[in-house]
Amino acid sequence: MSDRDDFGAFLVGFIVGGLTGAITALLFAPQSGDETRTMLKDKAIEIKEQTSETVGETFSKAEKAAKDAVKRAEVLLEDAKKKASELAEKGQVFLEESKGKVAKAAPKAKKPAAPKKEA
Repeated sequence: MSDRDDFGAFLVGFIVGGLTGAITALLFAPQSGDETRTMLKDKAIEIKEQTSETVGETFSKAEKAAKDAVKRAEVLLEDAKKKASELAEKGQVFLEESKGKVAKAAPKAKKPAAPKKEA
């Protein structure tokens, strides 16, 4: 998440720096006011188009990342379900084995103990 925040800050800084540099260059250029305004208008259109492309690319990347995350979550969920099912089966087998052992031991426990012979 930190990398994404850093990228966003970089992108904003890059755009602001580019605009500042372009405006400074245009203001100090030896041109007439009409030429400068036309140039500023063209630059604004160009920057708008670049921003639209960047936003579109960023949206596409975010959408792809979200789809990947959903796929990974589905795979993990399926694995968890399989493991839970396996554990339930093992538990059932263990329970049945334990019942069998108890059933075998029960008749032995019901027999009275033999009286002790005293000397």
